[in-house]
Amino acid sequence: MATAPILLAGVLLVGFRIAAKWVMPLVYVSAVVLAWGVWRVDARHIAASTVQGLFITLDILLIIFGAILLLKSLERSGAVAAIRRSFHGISDDRRVQVVIIAWLFGSFIEGAAGFGTPAAVAAPLMVALGFPATAAVMLGMMIQSTAVTFGAVGTPILIGVRDGLSSPELTAQLSAVGLSYEDYGRTITTFAACLHAIAGTLMPTLMVVMMTRFFGKNRSWTEGLSIVPFTLFGGLAFTVPYVLTGVLLGPEFPTLLGAAVGLMIVTFAAQRGFLVPKDRWDFAPREAWPSDWHGLGAVREDPPDARHMSTGLAWAPYGLLALALVLTRLPQLPIGEALRAVRIAWTGIFSTTVSAATAPLYLPAAMLLLVVAVAWLTHRMSPRQIVGALGDSTRILVGAGFVLVFTVPMVRIYINSGVNSFELAGGGTLPSMPLALASWVADNVGRVWPLFAPAIGALGAFIAGSNTVSNLMFSLFQHGVAAQLAISGAMVVALQAVGAAAGNMIAIHNVVAASATVGLLGQEGSTLRKTILPTIYYLIVVGTLGLVAIYVLGVSDPLI
Repeated sequence: MATAPILLAGVLLVGFRIAAKWVMPLVYVSAVVLAWGVWRVDARHIAASTVQGLFITLDILLIIFGAILLLKSLERSGAVAAIRRSFHGISDDRRVQVVIIAWLFGSFIEGAAGFGTPAAVAAPLMVALGFPATAAVMLGMMIQSTAVTFGAVGTPILIGVRDGLSSPELTAQLSAVGLSYEDYGRTITTFAACLHAIAGTLMPTLMVVMMTRFFGKNRSWTEGLSIVPFTLFGGLAFTVPYVLTGVLLGPEFPTLLGAAVGLMIVTFAAQRGFLVPKDRWDFAPREAWPSDWHGLGAVREDPPDARHMSTGLAWAPYGLLALALVLTRLPQLPIGEALRAVRIAWTGIFSTTVSAATAPLYLPAAMLLLVVAVAWLTHRMSPRQIVGALGDSTRILVGAGFVLVFTVPMVRIYINSGVNSFELAGGGTLPSMPLALASWVADNVGRVWPLFAPAIGALGAFIAGSNTVSNLMFSLFQHGVAAQLAISGAMVVALQAVGAAAGNMIAIHNVVAASATVGLLGQEGSTLRKTILPTIYYLIVVGTLGLVAIYVLGVSDPLI
């Protein structure tokens, strides 16, 4: 029964190719009926979970609006044209641009902000540079893989795993061997960084070959292979400093430092043609594109009232955005804490245990809107240009708002279904729907569990659209399964965290959010059919690595 809403969404979106604006209201209703009729969750708790979901929806919509407004402002000011010109000095090859913009710049934004922000920033930038909207969304979703476990300055580990593992039993076990949660977390961080580094090095190559296969003139997998030396170089330029940072410094900075170091190295190398093939790859002319490749409000080549602008001034808003995100997310600085102090909260919604809160000034949306305001001033935009950018952004946002109003509340009902009145024969109540699914898998798998542990993490991310939430839901469960099998709990929890990162590539409301930033709604199923491929690759590779680490290399655990 717990699979019903997921199957309904998958069959309608992917199988029947029905737009999310029709599918997600049905999925929401199915989750409500299932929670009330089978799990016996009372109506007040269902309503409270819906309100909690609407709080999260508002946060997501603000991020989408900020990202669209930044792009539309830069388009009208002439900055987009200057950015497009700047890439002529690096490379006109779209494959090189994918490595620099999607893989490295997108990963840097993930390291600073997380929570879907990289796709919201990188996808419209790629459209502005001449990528089809559908290609930009696919690539934007693929950004959310290797970088995610240590995204938002380590939040999926520091909050998701740490709080997800928190229990009196584990606390006692750690104390017995003289460890703290921080010590145990460093072991999990090391394992997760190593798993990601092995699987993630090939991600830029996958991005390129999927782009040439689905969006090339010849629809060929092999057209992307001539640039493999460069894509492997781009992968290693990120994953080597990434894994070193994870092992030596902890979970806050692997993605941030890995992407920053990689961006400098790869941009420098590309400008000098290092490992860049002599053949140049590009999309077919825009007029030859199928109609479903275009998003609404596509970037105009030459805005009529834009002025000529220097490359430095054009890129400055993105540099300022990266700086603002880093400064507000670093735990060593007081800025983030001050911004989080401004909260809008509803505790005990409808007299239930469900609460909701938002910190509007701490959202990436606040940084985006700040950068937009600075761009209006520094780019000397006219009132007419500003009003036009606001109008374009609002029109694109409306479609995403309708879909997300149903998608995120459905997720919260699914997750909160553990509070119910269904009395089991042996005592207690039914576990929440995600835990019921995971428990069934655990009961039927046995000692090959490490192969399946990443898939449970991906399931959580698919449902919730968040690595952090998946880790909160499943970390303690994964650790418990490992204890029953007498294998390394730290490695199994690391597999959970890595799988949850991969699951972000197929999270429905992330697809909706990314699509909204380029005005491309109604093709969510098409995007999911593509991004499931790198997701399967990731889960198989890291699951196999987990088996090898535990049963061949004999990876130990501080608690064993």
